[in-house]
Amino acid sequence: MIYAVPVTGGMLAQHFGHCEQFALFDVDEKSKKITGKSFVTSPEHQPGLLPGWLATHGVSVVLAGGMGSRAQDLFQENRIAVVIGITESDPEKAVTSYLNGTLTAGPNVCDH
Repeated sequence: MIYAVPVTGGMLAQHFGHCEQFALFDVDEKSKKITGKSFVTSPEHQPGLLPGWLATHGVSVVLAGGMGSRAQDLFQENRIAVVIGITESDPEKAVTSYLNGTLTAGPNVCDH
């Protein structure tokens, strides 16, 4: 599976739609280990674009600080799970914590 985390400056971007890049993590679900990591530059912001774009990259799960309800619906349509309210700023630690069941999530920091 591939997990995606929006990043700016190498750290979790709180505003999902305006991140610089996505950190993509290849994950072995059975062992709950990260087996690979890469970064892809985010396309220019266009409402509704990112869910389909991430689907073309094989993403199965998105971890984000905040995300609007329309984006969440579009991810669901693309069969991509979304976890919002992430506060861990290090994207790799966020994925590892999620896999271990120790990731704490706060409120959705996006209000649209």
